[in-house]
Amino acid sequence: MTFYKKCTDSDSILNKRNNRRLKFATDFDKSIVINSFKIRDWKQVLPNEEWNIYWSNTLNCRTLFNHENGYRFQDRQLINHFPNHYELVRKDLLVKNIYRYQKNLEKAGHPLAEKIQETLPSAHKVTRYLYLDFIPTTYVLPSNYKRFVDEYHRFPQSTWIIKPCGKSQGEGIFLINKLSKLKKWSRESKKCIQNNLPSKDMYIISRYIDNPLLIGGKKFDLRIYVLVTSFRPLKAYMFRNGFCRFCSIKYNSSVSELDNMYIHITNVSVQKHGEEYNSQHGGKLSLKNLKLFLEGTRGQHVTTRLFENINWILVHSLKAVAPIMSNDRHCFECYGYDIIIDDNLKPWLIEVNASPSMTATTMNDEILKCNLFDNILSVVLPPSGIPDARWNKTPDANALRDFEILIDEDSILNEDLILNEDLKVKRNT
Repeated sequence: MTFYKKCTDSDSILNKRNNRRLKFATDFDKSIVINSFKIRDWKQVLPNEEWNIYWSNTLNCRTLFNHENGYRFQDRQLINHFPNHYELVRKDLLVKNIYRYQKNLEKAGHPLAEKIQETLPSAHKVTRYLYLDFIPTTYVLPSNYKRFVDEYHRFPQSTWIIKPCGKSQGEGIFLINKLSKLKKWSRESKKCIQNNLPSKDMYIISRYIDNPLLIGGKKFDLRIYVLVTSFRPLKAYMFRNGFCRFCSIKYNSSVSELDNMYIHITNVSVQKHGEEYNSQHGGKLSLKNLKLFLEGTRGQHVTTRLFENINWILVHSLKAVAPIMSNDRHCFECYGYDIIIDDNLKPWLIEVNASPSMTATTMNDEILKCNLFDNILSVVLPPSGIPDARWNKTPDANALRDFEILIDEDSILNEDLILNEDLKVKRNT
């Protein structure tokens, strides 16, 4: 795509003084995106015309920031992705960055990197991080193939889940419990996992969470929306109205059901093709109702601790990538976090999505996503309502609406002090 014109500062001033409409461009033919802007009386234009906010896909965002393209952002322009968002949302890079974050804190002797040794029911002894153990054991294929095989032989009874690094919506995911099945897949798919593959064909293999928390006998995960307006200083907000996504068939861990994705994969794009899928509620439950259920069945204290631990995951996954993110002042981004809770009420980070779906599957879903989109605009726009990259990105309490502050390093005078305070909280819980 070619981008020709730029929205100049003088154009934006005229928008205000002469009551000219602000302009948006988008790569998506989604009614929620388009209508949310039009309700604010914004005018839709093409991406190669003058715009104030561009709700782009990730590819066109990277094209804009490519130095060879020669595009120069103006102060009155904002875009909905950071240039190298893939450091957080690409599955292999997310794992790599979290592992590096853990190691860096460990090398620095930081108390957050404290480790403990545990003895499993199988009598195996394992060492894990006490406070930073929030992603399942994961290896990148093919580069970590030998390390995975060593781990497989240590725990031959484990189930593993394989995901392509560059795909989404549940595409290409499958489970294995035998090394021979992995080798068979490699032969049949002509992807030699023991040799180098193009980055687009790389996979991750993670230990499957085979003891998920169940409701009504069904597995589910959480979709939590996190809005980041800056990585340095880190400014992030969590949308209160997330939801659970349920499988349509009751959970069964037997080997004979490993290939049944309607039991194991919670993505709506997978579940909606199943015979048991309920199109009225879309297999979704609000986070608020989940909290009420857990408070009633497990108690208020452990429920509060669970959601504190989820917030902990969100913050430290962002901290893991913050040093390497291209922190352009024209950018903001809403990420879709997928979290699974096991039956010990321990949350696990599964993946992060750069372009969470703005397509509604039910009426409640449409209301939620319209509210989410409108709330995003409320947070990223300054009080004037006109995009301004020079703004300090500190919305007032009224502008936050259904977002709550996850972390705002602008308000932190001493990072180490805050980390130590967080550590005290973790120890107390």
